[in-house]
Amino acid sequence: MDNMYDRSPLWDRYGRTQVTKGAVADLANFKSNEVNFKLALWDPRVNGVRYLKTLIHALSSGLSAANWTRLRNIRERTLGNPIAIRYDGETVCLDYLQAVFEVEFMSAGVELDGAAVVEIGAGYGRTCHAMLSNHDVADYHIIDLENLLTLSSGYLRAVLDDEQFAKVRFHPVADVAALFRDHRFELCVNIDSFAEMNAETVHAYLARIAESCRHLYVNNPVGKYMDKSLDGHSQGNEVVALALRTGLLRDIIDIHDNRAVEAQSRKFVTAYLPGDDWRCVAESRTIAWPYYWQALYRNDR
Repeated sequence: MDNMYDRSPLWDRYGRTQVTKGAVADLANFKSNEVNFKLALWDPRVNGVRYLKTLIHALSSGLSAANWTRLRNIRERTLGNPIAIRYDGETVCLDYLQAVFEVEFMSAGVELDGAAVVEIGAGYGRTCHAMLSNHDVADYHIIDLENLLTLSSGYLRAVLDDEQFAKVRFHPVADVAALFRDHRFELCVNIDSFAEMNAETVHAYLARIAESCRHLYVNNPVGKYMDKSLDGHSQGNEVVALALRTGLLRDIIDIHDNRAVEAQSRKFVTAYLPGDDWRCVAESRTIAWPYYWQALYRNDR
């Protein structure tokens, strides 16, 4: 018998452990179990970083020349050791890809040079970093919780130059009323935090925005989901229950059905309209996450 074409030691092992005679005889679920995880897919349960880097690569390959310029203008992006790839000599992470997409969307409808900007919930400050690296804004105000202000102020102090950092102001939530009373803003930004606030808090912010801002940019999920296959509810049932009770949009939908997301986006556009004198001037699904929507509103008063 010619053994030239027999299995390798590696496939001898797979045949005994994953692609077994019993496993290949069952067609019911083989595309989402160990059989196909060896034949066609890497097991997503343990290959999250692999898939994240693949997503970053795919988005980088389609990045426009204008967005490559925006990205390269943002210096010190690697502070904090992000999960990243190398593409055409640039270190690229998903955070800053999202940031350049967001700045692209906002700048199409708002003159950012010379603008006073306020951001509600800035995270570590990536949007501020991206905007100040690409536009000569007048000043940039950040409202956030105490621990996050510590993070964003430290991060932005490290990545911005002195002139840029001098434009940034940090405000605890206790100062919200005074800030909106004493300032007028060309743009208010909220990315992925309205959906994690109590509904009455979001309504209070929208009322302040209606009085003191010319534009509002919102980028948040269109609804809630209960797909345990995504993360096994790894943070526990209590966190899931808390998350389901926050935000303005609490309908549970199939976030991986584009038509369901599209239908729910109509509620999104209406929910974040700050007042009767406002209108939505631009909206779209976000690029990275299929169940996130972005909208730009303008006060026509």
